[in-house]
Amino acid sequence: MSLEQIDAQSLRSAFITGAKSLEAKKEWINELNVFPVPDGDTGTNMTMTIMSAAKNLAAETSDDIATLCKAIAQGSLRGARGNSGVILSQLFRGAAKILKESQTIDVFELALAFDKASETAYKAVMKPKEGTILTVAKAMGEKALEIYDNFDDIIPFLEEVLKCGDETLKQTPEMLPVLKKAGVVDSGGQGLMVILHGILEGLKGNIIELGDVVLSTKSSAVSGAARDDIDTADIKFGYCTEFIVNLKKEFTDKDEEEFKKFLTSIGDSLVCVADDEVVKVHVHTNDPGLAIQRGLTFGELTNLKIDNMREEHRERVIKGVDKILKEQNHKKKMGVISVSAGSGLTSIFKEIGVDIVVEGGQTMNPSTEDIIDAIDKLNAETVYILPNNKNIILAAEQAAKLEENKKVVVIPTKTIPQGITAVISLSEDRSAEENLENAKEEIANVKSAQITYAVRNTTIDDVEIHENDVMALGDNGIIGVDKSIDSAVDKAVSSMIDDSSELVSLYYGADVSEEDATKLCDELVGRYPKLEFELHNGGQPVYYYFISVE
Repeated sequence: MSLEQIDAQSLRSAFITGAKSLEAKKEWINELNVFPVPDGDTGTNMTMTIMSAAKNLAAETSDDIATLCKAIAQGSLRGARGNSGVILSQLFRGAAKILKESQTIDVFELALAFDKASETAYKAVMKPKEGTILTVAKAMGEKALEIYDNFDDIIPFLEEVLKCGDETLKQTPEMLPVLKKAGVVDSGGQGLMVILHGILEGLKGNIIELGDVVLSTKSSAVSGAARDDIDTADIKFGYCTEFIVNLKKEFTDKDEEEFKKFLTSIGDSLVCVADDEVVKVHVHTNDPGLAIQRGLTFGELTNLKIDNMREEHRERVIKGVDKILKEQNHKKKMGVISVSAGSGLTSIFKEIGVDIVVEGGQTMNPSTEDIIDAIDKLNAETVYILPNNKNIILAAEQAAKLEENKKVVVIPTKTIPQGITAVISLSEDRSAEENLENAKEEIANVKSAQITYAVRNTTIDDVEIHENDVMALGDNGIIGVDKSIDSAVDKAVSSMIDDSSELVSLYYGADVSEEDATKLCDELVGRYPKLEFELHNGGQPVYYYFISVE
């Protein structure tokens, strides 16, 4: 077939086909994760991200390419999970900047979109690493600009660009030794190619319908200081009001500022995002009519949705962060959000001062929107976010950038022990900048280890690993491999302690009994009598133990 231009309908169906293609292969992508731990989640994160975009796109009734591009960019941005999901959202955002400028898309515009996508994604990553999804995207961007002048037909053009992407993906093990040792290509790059091949199939007419999968893209839960005894009177603004304004006149920066100021005067939890043609509004208010009337002064309204939150509350107990509003009629000076999985760890974080715990971790990274929701519900001047996982830091930073009404500080904690130390280090008497620097200094003194099991045979850092081996993972890689949990813990503790060590904390997971954990702790006390040991029920999935040495 021949295709010289892509219209709005073709863009919509092709993108959804790409999303469904990834959804069908997400477990395969998960298995490409380098480390053989039972938490491979690149496929899941990328799927949840693109399905958020697909859901946004499917709900958009407009046949205008600019509006559809906006739906894709915003949906992926707010639904982004994990590093791979955040990078994917930035690729979509970059491409949308180019494609939204035309009513139909030709080869030249596609070439510019490939290049802009790569440029935008690279800028989003502090220290880009070659041999990853970024490398694959960059190669396709360069190829697209190199060859576009030779094509009028989009199909063969895309086939050549994707061929370059596939070839670059095959070379990723040569760029990253860790991939070569594991015998896999980069999982994020593979996910990207699955999406693009799906989009190409959609453009050829082999369309996959979206189905119901997009109705359940959000799985992380938010827990707050309490879940019980919340009265509907605590809901200050009762109507969750959302709508999109299709602009009929110029919407200047001054218009946007005044519109936001007005909406803030009649409600809270405001999200107002604007571009040249559309304004998207979300606000909690007691008079939705006022928000709607002001919106109508700028253009026509679509996607209007008003929910009575007090009525919803009477039907079910809403997520517990509303207690913050009951306890205070003014903003707290400081609020803390932590990411964690496991009832025990959630309790620990709340006991030491965390206001909201966003449930998530290795097996399910929370999305940017999950974190934004937590920020919106925390009534504080400065909000500190503790990702507690290196794969969640980018999503947290993206959420911080989207917040306009509060100062948000991301403390780059990579482990649960670092998160606990960071919380304890915070003080209302310090500035946000001082708290950040102090927390960084404190977490640098924490040595962390995680004990889990291998799901396949591989070799990492010259260590041979077999399926079902118990692995001790440290801050800088694999500490050791063993056949028993207790031996792996002992090896980890032994490698982490030195003459300055004073305290060892053990957080046992959902698959370890209290009896076994207590017995192991007692044995370690006997083996290292000069050290103090603390044992906590973390309740975390996947990991038998989290260990910290201070």
